[in-house]
Amino acid sequence: MRLLICEDNKLVMKTLFVVLERDGFMVDLAQDGNKAFELLQKNVYDLILIDIHIPFHSGLEIIKFLRSDLKQRTPVLVLSAFSDLEMQRQAAELEIDGYMLKPFNPADLTQKIRSILKLNL
Repeated sequence: MRLLICEDNKLVMKTLFVVLERDGFMVDLAQDGNKAFELLQKNVYDLILIDIHIPFHSGLEIIKFLRSDLKQRTPVLVLSAFSDLEMQRQAAELEIDGYMLKPFNPADLTQKIRSILKLNL
């Protein structure tokens, strides 16, 4: 299964990469919105993990692009340090598949991903 991580915090990105590769996922990385747009136009993903606040284009803009322009229903898991209810509502309107607040336990993340992808837990 191929995942895209859109995250600007290098430590978080590296941690996610190591944990998810160890769990058998193929992982592509986008440290900003421009790279995310580029990768989404070139590749098909089984799941996208995305931070709301990344440089150049917000996570919400990227999800809108995925849903509206690319017409893809790829599952999206939002990872955010913000518990802002308005932000969560906006993300939900874009038909995301989950919202996790940072910091989180890597085991909880893996369980959430497996649940979204309906993989054996």
